[in-house]
Amino acid sequence: MIKNLLNLFFPKVCYACNNLLGDNEEYICITCRHNLPVTNYHFENNEAIKKVLYGRVELELGTALLKFEKKGIVQHLLHNLKYKGHETIGGVLGKWLGNELKTIKAYNTIDVIIPVPLHKRKLRKRGYNQVEKFGVEIAKALDVEYIDTVLLKTTTTKTQVFKKRIARWDNSNEVFTMQNESLIKGKHILLVDDIITTGATIESCATILLKAENVKISVATMAIA
Repeated sequence: MIKNLLNLFFPKVCYACNNLLGDNEEYICITCRHNLPVTNYHFENNEAIKKVLYGRVELELGTALLKFEKKGIVQHLLHNLKYKGHETIGGVLGKWLGNELKTIKAYNTIDVIIPVPLHKRKLRKRGYNQVEKFGVEIAKALDVEYIDTVLLKTTTTKTQVFKKRIARWDNSNEVFTMQNESLIKGKHILLVDDIITTGATIESCATILLKAENVKISVATMAIA
């Protein structure tokens, strides 16, 4: 009875299409789950992520769970995650990807998960890093550490959504720094983010992390544009 009352006043809706969820549905409706454009990169040894960063950063592994299309389901999901306070979406996608990665031998060589950080000012304003739950769930699945105290963002930047490629590139340089370097010495790092477009942010983060002794970098994102 209480559950019915809660659903009456606070109806559960799909984070992808905003339609009401059924009794056996949670966060994302069955229809949207079926229609989500999965990449299967990690299953198919697809090197699309490596190609985005070719000649800039050497990656061990790279994958993205979903394909981003303008005005598509994935864009709506990420918008709800970043700007509507639906932090749970990151956890749902992280658990999904983590459960797939743990079945793949190459990804079981990863030692630590590190998220692309938010500047402290933006973190205070938003209240959470949209990548955190995504990374935490992957770390749980792979049974490795999740560390958000190594990579820091030192310069706040405006939203990247409407910037042109070159502008995004310039804006991502020299805005990250590293601390607690000993925590990643000799580690295989999985760097996680919500979306990869030009690869400028990932490049900037990876370049900083590679300054640590004997580290290897892999990348996993929720989506690829």
